[in-house]
Amino acid sequence: MMRGRFITLEGIDGAGKSSHLRWIARFLRKRGIRVIVTREPGGTPAGEKLRRLMLGSRQRLHAETETLLMFAARREHLASVIGPALKKGIWVLCDRFTDATYAYQSGGSGVPWAKVSALERWVHPGFQPDLTILFDIRPAIGRKRAGRKRNPDRFEREREAYYRRVRDGYRRRAARDARRFRLLDAEGTRSEVRKRLAIVLSGSC
Repeated sequence: MMRGRFITLEGIDGAGKSSHLRWIARFLRKRGIRVIVTREPGGTPAGEKLRRLMLGSRQRLHAETETLLMFAARREHLASVIGPALKKGIWVLCDRFTDATYAYQSGGSGVPWAKVSALERWVHPGFQPDLTILFDIRPAIGRKRAGRKRNPDRFEREREAYYRRVRDGYRRRAARDARRFRLLDAEGTRSEVRKRLAIVLSGSC
């Protein structure tokens, strides 16, 4: 049995990746691919509890505490959801993964890049997504979109300067692994973005 493929979606808040997640899953299924959809932080009962703790609280956690919690949730996610599905030949479509920790906790909140890298090597040594689609958008637009939500989470309430640092973190990460990343212009209409997505996905199926 062939191993499934692991595809992750990344981008600053307001980039629109979550709104395209189900469409991507349908696109793959129409091509006869078995796929599950999951997210980070979350994806497991323990991960969802940690998600509520990190995103739902108005009280800011220390940035290194957030980083450790992200990787704790990720270890559980890999062991109970992502790894087993890939072994069965099922493709995994995940809303955020470790690249988000580099972008948000390191780029946005200032946790040293080396500390995130050390945790990455411990939690999933040698394991990376097969494809990462980075929904790229100017922070001013992302912030405006995120602000339309009825109940924005703690990260969505951050200022534009924070988003700029997060975007820079993503771009730094993408530059280091250009073969894995596909940079997607996410500033167009939903239809325009999905046309771009179809091109990326068609080259990966």
